[in-house]
Amino acid sequence: MPEHIAIIMDGNRRWAKKRLLSVAAGHKAGAQTLRKLVEAADLRGLKYLTVYAFSTENWTRDKAEVKNLMNLIRAFVKEYIEDTDKNNIRMRVIGDISQFEADIREKIAFLEESTKAKTGLTVILALNYGGRDEISRVCLAVCNDVLKGIINKSDINEETLKKYMDTKDFPDPELIIRTAGEKRLSNFLLWQSAYSEFYFDDALWPDYNIQKLEEAVRDFNKRGRRFGGR
Repeated sequence: MPEHIAIIMDGNRRWAKKRLLSVAAGHKAGAQTLRKLVEAADLRGLKYLTVYAFSTENWTRDKAEVKNLMNLIRAFVKEYIEDTDKNNIRMRVIGDISQFEADIREKIAFLEESTKAKTGLTVILALNYGGRDEISRVCLAVCNDVLKGIINKSDINEETLKKYMDTKDFPDPELIIRTAGEKRLSNFLLWQSAYSEFYFDDALWPDYNIQKLEEAVRDFNKRGRRFGGR
């Protein structure tokens, strides 16, 4: 099992359309799939799981769908707050959540605080996250610290920038999985994926399961990772 797997959860809307269901029903089914996968991955010893839950581009979707996604995030976080005594899962969030309503931000802060001592799987929810946005925010933070004299221009290198990333507390993902047959990053973990392996699965996200994750891991373990060396 790799130490860190990241997943682009794609296909909720197509899953719903195939079943003549509402888009909201597709997103709800996708959230249920994530809960099941988190529990199974924790039992199998995965240390970090990052999931692309809401991107910076998702705001452009229909207002009703965005509202539904916000309510789904509320419900998801609330369920994990209620389950904190039942599992050993640590929850973290990356992305710019300042655009979320206050009650969502408060729930996220409480969830992170209440699970920070957990030692099992760390689930990293990418919320209002975009790789380009993250890099832009890092550049701004570095510039501000240079102006304040906290760091010198000569100190700026890869290691310095990494300390400003949303993911500074986690290792880069060894494996990135995308469902629903699409083969692109869609602005996900652009910096962190420099040497990640990629695996694409045709399954729509609500149909995904731990067996499919294990298939991806088996494929990953057949690959030779040289990081640009021989």
